[in-house]
Amino acid sequence: MLIAADKFKGSLTAVQVAERVTAGLRRVVPGVEVASLPVADGGDGTVDAAVAAGFERRELLVAGPLGHDVTAAFALRGDTAVVEMAEASGLQRLPAGVFAPLTASTYGSGEVLRAALDAGARTIVFGVGGSATTDGGAGMLSALGARFLDADGEPVPPGGGGLGELASADLSGLDPRLASVELVLASDVDNPLTGPKGAPAVYGPQKGASPDDVETLDSALAHYAKVLEEAVGAQAAEYAASPGAGAAGGIGYGALLLGARFRPGIEVMLDVLGFAPALERAELVITGEGSLDEQTLHGKAPAGVAAAARAADKEVVAVCGRLALPPEALGRAGIRRAYPLTDAEPDVAKCISDAGPILERVAEQIARDFLT
Repeated sequence: MLIAADKFKGSLTAVQVAERVTAGLRRVVPGVEVASLPVADGGDGTVDAAVAAGFERRELLVAGPLGHDVTAAFALRGDTAVVEMAEASGLQRLPAGVFAPLTASTYGSGEVLRAALDAGARTIVFGVGGSATTDGGAGMLSALGARFLDADGEPVPPGGGGLGELASADLSGLDPRLASVELVLASDVDNPLTGPKGAPAVYGPQKGASPDDVETLDSALAHYAKVLEEAVGAQAAEYAASPGAGAAGGIGYGALLLGARFRPGIEVMLDVLGFAPALERAELVITGEGSLDEQTLHGKAPAGVAAAARAADKEVVAVCGRLALPPEALGRAGIRRAYPLTDAEPDVAKCISDAGPILERVAEQIARDFLT
């Protein structure tokens, strides 16, 4: 039995999901062998998943999205680091109810990358998602040695809005260690930088951007890419149109400029966490996340786990807070059956507040259905 589930956002971490499912299974079948491998798809919770898999947690003070100090973490094992941009530049780093779509910066994410280099990392998995920012990765690049100047030769203001004032870009001062590191951009979105499917249009509103802000940010990021094209050549324009450039407010674009290779986040994380050897020993796999819905099918953790398990001819079931997929969609994804908390407790508010005990009850039902 292998539990490879993501977090239930706002209720349970991926580690807690595994603990609760294990407790429920063992209440019905006390001797059942259970292995847990909490997973993540590159978004928030990615560092925690790596630490649960045996990586060492490293913490440091960096600039948050508004410039105030925050404590961010990355994970290290040998010469491989897992860096999660949301640790430094995520929405959770903003004060409650505060958004800063035009001024939030990814500078702190660059500081975490630099710390990973200092720690001796030769491979860096850069998980992006859950960002408070739409600055095209300009803040991150600045922290790593790039310079973005206005017409007076002064640094442009932080955030995506300030990029409208950009007159010149100089990437010659980038940390030279980046040239010899394998940087993997791990994301579950494949949006380009700008345009109708770009970072501002698609993700700006959830970061507090008004329609006018979206227009300002899209124009500023397009200008940013144009200035970078003048600075580093045609590949800057190619990167802007590439899948993943629009990830996490365009930090994907900044990562591509650093030479990152884009891969679906869950695929990268399953490799890094050692999913394949854990899968070999399992008869049944339990995956899941807070909401199983259309988004799940497009690169989220449960779909990645199910695809890998199906390829190994293993049976998969899923746990979730709410289920918004019909059985045939689950079947196509390789999930035999889903167990939402709402089956055990119809009150959605209770499912959120009491997710742990309810999940244990759901796991008891899985044990009765599959283990007895």
